[in-house]
Amino acid sequence: MEFSAPGIVSYYTGPGQFLEILLDNKWSFTVRRPMSIANVEEKHITIIYKIFGQGTTLLAERKIGEILDILGPIGNVFSGWQGNFVPILVGGGVGLAPILNLFKECQKHQIHSKLIIGAKTGREHFMDHEPSNGIFLTTDDGTLGNSGTVMPSLKKVCADIDNPMVFACGPLPMLKSMQDFVIQNKIPAQLSVESYMGCGTGLCQGCAIKRRNVKEMAHSYHERYSLVCMDGPVYSASEVCFD
Repeated sequence: MEFSAPGIVSYYTGPGQFLEILLDNKWSFTVRRPMSIANVEEKHITIIYKIFGQGTTLLAERKIGEILDILGPIGNVFSGWQGNFVPILVGGGVGLAPILNLFKECQKHQIHSKLIIGAKTGREHFMDHEPSNGIFLTTDDGTLGNSGTVMPSLKKVCADIDNPMVFACGPLPMLKSMQDFVIQNKIPAQLSVESYMGCGTGLCQGCAIKRRNVKEMAHSYHERYSLVCMDGPVYSASEVCFD
């Protein structure tokens, strides 16, 4: 979905940021839905979403000219991708939005990157599997690209590169597997965490995630937990727990 939002675009700082969208003014939809920014072009913003229930069905039924109640942009951004590393961009499921955004930024700055996108089946992909161009698609059912999860493709790509840096977004099991791999192999990585959040401002506390390596005597709530909407959604792989 693409919409005009010049006010939001004026505050946009880069790939990784997201929006909080109020889907309807009815009492049954009082909680906003987080949507990652997939592209910013002049005064326009693009988001990518999958229809899961009533909320996203309502969003899909929006017509041209209607007004959306949007809070944003929110969150921090991916960093280091313009450094001396080769960016390895990995997206899984609906987590591909910020990764595609970063991929386009790399192209814009003529930075050679590798893109790995995972999905359950080939019907969910809208790109071509082009390993010769650094684009690797995976499917759980093997109907397109490499069969299985993104992990085998990630391991192979990283093995072929001297100085990889991983940037990823996707479901928590994927991020957990990726975190274990990059920490074990001492590969720098930034992970964008997907989380349910009702406000996007830190008030509802619905997006708390446990920090790694917390001091045993830490008493402060914020020492033990991080709020994805306030501190994230992008974290170093060594910062948070996915257990």
